[in-house]
Amino acid sequence: MSNLMDWKHITFAHPWFFGLLLLIPLMIWWHLRKKNEDNPALRLTTLGGLSAASAGGRARFRPVLFVLRLIGLAALSVALARPQSSNTTENVDSEGIDIILSIDVSGSMLAEDFKPNRIEAAKAEALKFIDQRPTDRIGLVIFSGESFTVCPITIDHNVLKNQLSQIKNGMMTDGTSIGMGLATAVDRLRYAKGKSKVVILMTDGVNNTGIIDPSTALEIAKAFGVRIYTIGIGTMGQALMPQQTPFGIQKQMVPVEIDERLLRQMAASTKGKYFRATGNRSLASVYDDIDKMEKTRIDITSFKHYAELFFPFAMIAIIAIAVEWILRFTVFRSIT
Repeated sequence: MSNLMDWKHITFAHPWFFGLLLLIPLMIWWHLRKKNEDNPALRLTTLGGLSAASAGGRARFRPVLFVLRLIGLAALSVALARPQSSNTTENVDSEGIDIILSIDVSGSMLAEDFKPNRIEAAKAEALKFIDQRPTDRIGLVIFSGESFTVCPITIDHNVLKNQLSQIKNGMMTDGTSIGMGLATAVDRLRYAKGKSKVVILMTDGVNNTGIIDPSTALEIAKAFGVRIYTIGIGTMGQALMPQQTPFGIQKQMVPVEIDERLLRQMAASTKGKYFRATGNRSLASVYDDIDKMEKTRIDITSFKHYAELFFPFAMIAIIAIAVEWILRFTVFRSIT
């Protein structure tokens, strides 16, 4: 019965049978006309009329026969239209992409040309990017003077986002080792089975340390078919940054130096792209652009199942018509 009440999922296999309902007003008109024609024009005063007195009480209920006939016709129309409840299931077949986010966490990432600073802005946009890629395996690498894997590639994005939210400056030796950040990311993608392998590397500086130089890391990436998207994060000119001074940590304006030539080369050599983010809004735009470039193929196969619901209406029609005929030839048979 619950299926009968769920009209959102009910369809009719033969809706043209609802045309039978047009007979109902025609039948009502014909019934009323016939009733008016059958009204007696002559009253009898003989005692013979008393013999029909017992039938008079039943005569008042004779319209029940007509009502039963209308109910039977209406129910029959619905039954012939074949009401069906539908239930749709989907089989999702996705061909995901394996992605490593490689993020610079050096001291310069505390600069406040982004709000509240570069590293927090980078984390916020990376979290949004992860939410936009539900079928991809994503991992996280951080680097400064050295590098390490915070989270291997995984489809469990809750674990990944939890690890991402906890990264901060000071987790390793300071410096900027772009080569190490890339090499560690590529190493995590060596045995990945996704349809494509992608590294999104973000830095705000110039490579100045590390046991693997960027050119060597780039050759490794090319050998394993890894595409690199590079992001230079930092405003043009100078930015306010916390600096260690004889009087403690103070904020000072320092020049923004990003090795854009290197970042462009890394991206171009692997058919990726270089982006420059100069503020929170442009950083969000960068991630949107990368999301559009690296689209995951998702095939959705829908299966629709039908359950027949005509039986209750057919039973109502049969019962109504049967009761009408039984009453007509039993209880109301003697009524003229």
